[in-house]
Amino acid sequence: MNRPLRHVAIAVLVLFTALLVNSNIVQVGEASSLRANPHNVRVLYGEYKDKRGPIVAGSTEVAKSVATHDSLKYLRTYPGAAAYAPITGFYSLVYGASGIEQAEDQVLAGTSDNLFLKRLSDEITGRTPQGGSVQLTVNPKAQQVAYQALAHSGHPGAAVALNPTTGAVLALASYPSFDPSVISTHNSQADTQAYKQLLAQSSSPLLDRALNQTYPPGSTFKVITTSAALSSGKYSPSSVIPAPSQLRFADTTHTLSNFQGEECPGGGSITLAEALKVSCNTAYGGLGVKLGTAAIAAQAKAFGFGRAVTTPLVSSPSRYVETSDPPLLADSAIGQYSDAVTPLQMAMVAAGIANGGVVMRPYLVAQTRAPDTSVLSTTKPQQFSRAVSPAVATQLTSMMEGVVQPGGTGTAAAIPGIAVAAKTGTAENTPGQTTHAWFIAFAPANAPKVAVAVLVEHGGVGGSAAAPIARQVMCAVLGCS
Repeated sequence: MNRPLRHVAIAVLVLFTALLVNSNIVQVGEASSLRANPHNVRVLYGEYKDKRGPIVAGSTEVAKSVATHDSLKYLRTYPGAAAYAPITGFYSLVYGASGIEQAEDQVLAGTSDNLFLKRLSDEITGRTPQGGSVQLTVNPKAQQVAYQALAHSGHPGAAVALNPTTGAVLALASYPSFDPSVISTHNSQADTQAYKQLLAQSSSPLLDRALNQTYPPGSTFKVITTSAALSSGKYSPSSVIPAPSQLRFADTTHTLSNFQGEECPGGGSITLAEALKVSCNTAYGGLGVKLGTAAIAAQAKAFGFGRAVTTPLVSSPSRYVETSDPPLLADSAIGQYSDAVTPLQMAMVAAGIANGGVVMRPYLVAQTRAPDTSVLSTTKPQQFSRAVSPAVATQLTSMMEGVVQPGGTGTAAAIPGIAVAAKTGTAENTPGQTTHAWFIAFAPANAPKVAVAVLVEHGGVGGSAAAPIARQVMCAVLGCS
């Protein structure tokens, strides 16, 4: 009898051990996947049982939670709607979180280590836990003006405004956009249907054009080419450079012309300052060839090309592709060929010049706060790069002021009583399509408080389509009309 009993005992022990091992695998090894399983209702109840903290711009809550009477106790709502969607993102039953909702999830959910003592206090006292708040750097008036102006243009586009001395993002608008509330309901079927409808739209409303879409920069890139020229020590604003009616290249039929075949003033030669003012393609194409691709690439890199920027939202890197082929090098020097930039990157270029040559790291979160409004963290401005010397920045500022003065290409951005420094851009893109319209600027030129970049897809000419939008955004920050 002992032998059969031993066999049974061993079998029971093996089964018991297997049960323990399986239990540990499920509870420990698969814990993360179980928590992430969308069918795990307990996780959903856990996420929605406490009040999620608000996202705030100025004194306005642009994302907040409101109490409900269903099994999920709080519903995420978005008073900021489409104007703020690229910033706030969404908080969805089906699609998770995006934007600041994702980047600052631990603070908003109340699970941040900085809120440990608050959670412990809530446990002891029996108070209902709730999340902390995120205070944005965004200027609400500038954000609304940027979004509405883009919408009024009737074209997709983006606008970014920065504080040049700190890097704080004052506006970050992308059009068209969407209302995050439609995919943040408590009805998973409704969320799914709304999301699929957004995906199906050819205008791509879910795309953040300010951070994650790259475009040929057109003549706004001439600011970078000018920076390389001035930084080389071989050129000054008064340097005279060739400006033929057409730029021709040896051993090729390729030619470079000015916008609409126009001739630049000066009868075949022009000062560097005047070339920037009137945006002379042939002058800058030839200048690019003389400078060489390595010098231009190094200058672009100094402004941030090739690097993603975390605000904490992550931008796509901009690019400058080196080439030794003269026609392609000339094209790249005027912002064509394979040059590709985000609106954020071009706002950083303008801001770097405005800030004496130092590019500050852009950031969207000013502070995070506990539910009792005590400060958990404050973002400290950080240098991103040294793009040009203070002397070169001063020269560039003076040259860019000329763009907005009579005879320049950017007069539509002029603000009475306030000096504006700027550069227009009209970028060729898909063959047969209307050009993209660009404008970068900062003001006041002598003591900058705002730097801006505006892109209007297929909007035509930068000086007429993008410059007025930039002016409105700058005025929203500066308080002018």
